[in-house]
Amino acid sequence: MSPAPHVLFDATSIPPSHGGVARFITGLLGGLDQNGMVVDVVAKRSDIPALHAAAPGHTYIVAPRFVSSRAVRFVWEQTGLPALARRRRSEIIYSPHYTFPLFTRVKRVVTLHDATFYSSPEAHSRVKGLFFRTWIRWANARADRLVAASRATADEVQRYVARAQPQIDVAYLGVDPEVFAPPSEAAVQSVRQTLGLEASQAWIAFLGTMEPRKNIPALIAAHATLRATDPGTPVLALSGARGWDEAANEALDANASLPVAQRPIIEAGYLPLDLLSAFLGGSQLVVYPSLGEGFGLPVLEAMSSGAPVLTTPRLSIPEVGGDAVAYAEPDAPSLAAAIRSLLDDRPRRDEMGRAGLERSAEFTWRACASIYARAFAAVGSRS
Repeated sequence: MSPAPHVLFDATSIPPSHGGVARFITGLLGGLDQNGMVVDVVAKRSDIPALHAAAPGHTYIVAPRFVSSRAVRFVWEQTGLPALARRRRSEIIYSPHYTFPLFTRVKRVVTLHDATFYSSPEAHSRVKGLFFRTWIRWANARADRLVAASRATADEVQRYVARAQPQIDVAYLGVDPEVFAPPSEAAVQSVRQTLGLEASQAWIAFLGTMEPRKNIPALIAAHATLRATDPGTPVLALSGARGWDEAANEALDANASLPVAQRPIIEAGYLPLDLLSAFLGGSQLVVYPSLGEGFGLPVLEAMSSGAPVLTTPRLSIPEVGGDAVAYAEPDAPSLAAAIRSLLDDRPRRDEMGRAGLERSAEFTWRACASIYARAFAAVGSRS
């Protein structure tokens, strides 16, 4: 068996919020470590302690301080990253989030998480859509290997991108069961305090950035319908940043104008990672009404936390949820009817929680990393 190729893993794209991208990078590094594959990891100094704690077997290299600026990071990615690869005698540069060095003799493997920039351009801002469509085309044209987060994403790239690569590896994301697990009652009470809820008060949870494709206006409208007919409907708690969805922001502004005790919606903002499992698993129901996902990590994390999940049968989500979650069309009436049905059926929610927990165990970072290891080996063998 030939030795594993020397890979330079670019982890400088971890955002300050340490959201889904950070969990992907951390999980993949941990999975590679578990599989016995050692890589060089370049990352911002502030991110290295957490990465090293999760995956201590790798070699960590401190990136220049100026990569904390997104614009400057892109410049460094094109110049400093290839130079670092040459100094390290790397055979492969791995870029985990679309962008990568355009001009280098080093082989390149790139992850594409989402292709809705093509299939649903209206769900993204014009600038964001143009940016990611451009980088997907460039990755298709220049990368030596592409890896997609789901079969749906791979299929969409091959459908929309001219002269698409005929082989795109599919590596499902994983979930860390030590981070996302059914919470203790103490953890649930801690989340209640963070949300400003009373000791036994229930909530419906959503986790994600509130951008147009997350379909938050429909969720808010569905929740308002339920509250109008039954004031005892649990409050809706949203964790994540506001995005560029004007309709959602207007509804949230109207909610914020009410006295705190009268608000049907709680904007929790970014919750610390150690609270997310209790936020999801302690809820009555997690609702993820997305119009389309490249993977749908919050669905998997909710399942791993033992939460019953209601989502939509769009793109990759059924690949993640399977038969363990409930589905509804993404319009407000359909969501309202499905939420009401589940809130009124505790045994079904309990069974969904157990089924989701069982299914989530199939999505491991070690399995994800094994796909990447094979992709690296395939590229390295062509060097």
